[in-house]
Amino acid sequence: MDIYLDNSSTTKPYPQVVNKMVQALEVDYANPSAAHSKGVEVEKEIKNIRQTIARSVGANDKEIYFTSGGTESNNTVIRGVAYLNKKRKNHIISTNIEHPSVLNTLKDLEDDGFEVTYLEVGKNGVIDFEELKKAIKPTTCLVTIMHVNNEIGSIQPIKEIGKYLKSLEEKIYYHVDAIQSFGKIDFKPSKYSIDFMSVSGHKFHGPKGIGFMYVKSNSRMKPILFGGGQESGVRSGTENVPGIYGIGKAVEVLFEDLNGNIEKINYLKELLKKEILENINNVKVNSSEDGVCHILNVSFIGAKGEVLLHYLEQKGVYVSTGSACSAKKKGSHVLNAIGLSPKEVEGTIRFSLSELNTEAEILEAAKIIKESVDDLRSIMNR
Repeated sequence: MDIYLDNSSTTKPYPQVVNKMVQALEVDYANPSAAHSKGVEVEKEIKNIRQTIARSVGANDKEIYFTSGGTESNNTVIRGVAYLNKKRKNHIISTNIEHPSVLNTLKDLEDDGFEVTYLEVGKNGVIDFEELKKAIKPTTCLVTIMHVNNEIGSIQPIKEIGKYLKSLEEKIYYHVDAIQSFGKIDFKPSKYSIDFMSVSGHKFHGPKGIGFMYVKSNSRMKPILFGGGQESGVRSGTENVPGIYGIGKAVEVLFEDLNGNIEKINYLKELLKKEILENINNVKVNSSEDGVCHILNVSFIGAKGEVLLHYLEQKGVYVSTGSACSAKKKGSHVLNAIGLSPKEVEGTIRFSLSELNTEAEILEAAKIIKESVDDLRSIMNR
């Protein structure tokens, strides 16, 4: 039996998603920009899907723009806002635990003359709200902060940040990377005074290669892709119809019982944590009590995380040591940021769950984890 606990990296698509994508490939294959009836039919379906997604985030359909995924969404917003404001405002505020698609974009902007303030986080992986207030300057054009960290599951105070930024006399745009929180926390960006939000389809049982941006009405940015004017000129390029059909169906299925899914995932996470803490000694849980429902980050002292990952893989349990987008790099900027020792970083495993997991899987996985950790420690202590 395969037990898949790497859902922060990617999720298994719902069967309904696969079927909808097959429809796009076999039946609705026309270009939605085509003037003939087959193209018009696809265009209508995309409009319906855009409305479905808009309802899920409490927006209108004109505020939803399709992209190739989280990396493109983050790049488009950050670069788009930065270059639109460059002559007047060139300061951006972010954190030191962002996803590489944000950190590397900001690094490139720094090379191009922008100033970036990286807020530090505490041991719980959360910023000091007062430090954010102090970091704001007359030249600040953008605050870009992830809602949920992809490695440890910490949740930033995005509602409080939005409320504060809205109270300022001078407009500062607010972007939230919601790639790990969409479908895991029930919230509406418009109620949090968010101007831009990034979402990726393959994190919630949709296909890879598709995502969307929420762009609040009257929020402005400079496009980074130019072409035929699709997506109202914000993101040109022929639409990824199978991807759009897939992400639309994933949102539809996900929101049939969103709160029920969240409760189930949180229950399974707490069960896994309990089993690990009760049966394995010398472990450190790096995810805080008030973290997101689906991510559990644990350090097994005296066992190398990468070796443990492959031990578990051989026994049918699939996990990760951190972000899949930077898995081949040594160390973790997130774990270092929250003050873990080198030994703790070395022994870290990230378990990430979904509503497709079962209680039986979690109990079996916990048993296998204990056996594997015991084996590794005995080998290393010889």
